[in-house]
This record gives sequence, C-alpha cells and structure tokens, in this order.
Amino acid sequence: MKYDVIVIGGGAAGIFAAINIGASNPTLKVVVLEKTTKLLSKVKVSGGGRCNVTHACFDPKELVKYYPRGEKELRGPFHKFQPGDTIAWFQERGVELKIEDDGRMFPTTDSSQTIIDCFLKEVEKYNIDIRYQSAVESIDKTEDGFKIQLQNGDITCDNLIISTGGFHKVQGYDFMKNLNHSIIPPNPSLFTFNLPKNDLLTLQGLVSQVEIKILGSKFSESGPLLVTHWGVSGPAILKLSSWAARLLNEKNYEFDFMINWLPNHDEDSLKELFNSYKQNSGSKKVFNQMELDIPKKLKHFLLEKADISSDIKWADVNKKQFNKLIQLLSADIYPSKGKTTFKQEFVSCGGIKLNEVNFKTMESKLVPKLYFAGEVLNIDALTGGFNFQNAWTTSWIAAQDISSK
Repeated sequence: MKYDVIVIGGGAAGIFAAINIGASNPTLKVVVLEKTTKLLSKVKVSGGGRCNVTHACFDPKELVKYYPRGEKELRGPFHKFQPGDTIAWFQERGVELKIEDDGRMFPTTDSSQTIIDCFLKEVEKYNIDIRYQSAVESIDKTEDGFKIQLQNGDITCDNLIISTGGFHKVQGYDFMKNLNHSIIPPNPSLFTFNLPKNDLLTLQGLVSQVEIKILGSKFSESGPLLVTHWGVSGPAILKLSSWAARLLNEKNYEFDFMINWLPNHDEDSLKELFNSYKQNSGSKKVFNQMELDIPKKLKHFLLEKADISSDIKWADVNKKQFNKLIQLLSADIYPSKGKTTFKQEFVSCGGIKLNEVNFKTMESKLVPKLYFAGEVLNIDALTGGFNFQNAWTTSWIAAQDISSK
C-alpha cells in the first residue's frame, strides 16, 4: 500500500507529527507504525500520570540551556514553536494547561489521559491510519520514496518520519542501517546513583537541599536530593546525571561524588561558626547548639560519622572531630557503584547525529524526504517538561515542511 507519509513510532513526537500533517494538509494519506499494542505509552506515565506537557520558559535563548545535547541546534526551532505555541495548540483543542511553582506545566485535570484523549480525537478527525504491532524490519530508499518492510509485508511512501524515541541499545536502530546516517551510541540519561550497602541508606526518605559534584570532572548541580533505599535521587541527581551522562557511561557508572550539605556555607564560614560555639557555648551539647539548615536525621548521621557522640559538648570536641565535621558538611564523598537494578532511567542520550539533519525542516541532509523528530535525535533535556517540548517542536517543524510540499 502506498502512503504520502509514514511515521515510524506512535509516541509523543510521532503522533504529534501525524496530527499536524493532517491539520495542515488533510489531503495527505498518513499512517503511524507502532510496534506495540499501545500509543503514547510515555505520555501516559509522564509526571506520575499527570503528563508534564512542557515548561513555562518562553525565551528560546533560555529554553535551550536545559538541553545538555541539542542546545545549539534547537535555537532556531524554538523560535518557530516553543512552549507558548504548545499552550496555544492544546488550548485550541479544548485542553487547558496550568503552571506549577517550579515552572512545569500540566493539564488542569492532572491526568495524562486528557492529553491522550486530545491526540486520539485529532487522529480520528484527520483519518490517520494507525497500525499496531507493526515492527519495522528494514527501510529501503526507492527512486521516489521509501519501502518499509514489516513482518507481514511491505508498504511504501513518499515521505518518512522516524520518531521511535530513545534506545538504550544500539540494536534499536538496526532497521535504519540502509539510510547512511551516523548514530551516536545511546546510553541512559536522567538516572539515579547507586550506593549499595552504604550507611547513607539508613536515611531513606530524607530530602535535603545540596550542591553535588562528580569528582574529577567539571560537572556539578544544586537542588533537592532524595535518599532512597538503593541510593540517591531527586532533582539535583537527575540533572547532574543528564549533564554527565556520557562521562558516567564511560566510567561504567563507577565514580565518586561529593555532597555539600550546606550550599550556603563554605569551610571558612563553618570554621568561624563552630569556633564561636566552642568559645561562647562550650557547655552546650553539639547537637543542640548547631543551628544549621539540615534535617535532624542528617545532623545525627553526620555527627556520628565524625565520631561525635550525641551528648558531647562543644568544649570537648577535639581538633580531629572538629575538622572531620566541617569536611562532612561541606565535602561528603560517596562512591557510586554500577547501574541500579531499578528501572529509573527516564530518558536516553544518543541517536541520530545532529549535523546530519536540517533543523529548519527536520529533514535529513543525506536522504531526501527522510525526517526525524523527538528523542531519536541525539537530543535530551533535564527533567521538567523539556523533553516533551523537543518532541512537539521537532515534529511540528517536520509536519509543516512535509505539508507544504
């Protein structure tokens, strides 16, 4: 069967591309090939089931700073379709979005099903064909388009959009080997740090504002840290893992990181504070006279780690304990040991090499009429709705180019 457009991948980028082709040029015959039995599976679970649609950052120059890979390439596209355009797109279809305190945007219903229902309504409106359980085995370039080989036969098209999302294994791109594109090997981004059998895990559930740095590198990040039953997570960790994704993969996830539990203090200010306690509050217990912005459980933990008992007084703290406590508060070092066995990877980095794609159209520079959208590209972002915005923007641009030809 011959189509005007085949979209490979029924996720956020693929469905958004198909819908926008239908809206811009309803005469085009479009089919979406989805290898599973469900569409939009990542949309369904995003944001804890609420769907973090985008982020309230409306300046393209600022927006691109949230993309460890893709910052330069997305500047132009975000001037064409950015979060403000995403809000308007959904609003035109009866879906209102709200902004939360941290800038993340969700449907006012707090349900990802609202987004899915909106998309499915548009799919039906524009008679977009959906083929489930249609895994692609190979793609061949023909004289006037493409031939897609499926398990139960082949179909052809004039234009092809690949929006298969990210892969954690290079084999996920095998069906693209005839397209001559370079693929940067994918690996996880936005993941937690594993601390097997570390004493810190006794603080499971603790949340604290920290500054965290990967030792031997330039990578550091600030924000909330969450202690889990297998390691550390939270916004600070997820952001850091994104920026350092390549480096940590090269290290096979065996690395040391340093936590500053008091980002608003440095060693000198802590020394000055603690010396004042020794001089002016020597008869008071250290635990009671240590006014620092950290949780009580963490204070107990660090004092014990510094060999300072719960009933010791400031006057009795020796030099070794004094210096150890300062070091732990400002530069507490932990070893991350390998990948966690829990499925905590939300995004992958890697994919189609960006200099092989025309970001004005999302068309391949190597193969005419071949387009890419979403996470299949070597683009990934920090948590907060930015990865979905990349999907909306790149698929919208591809749809506009195809519809106008």
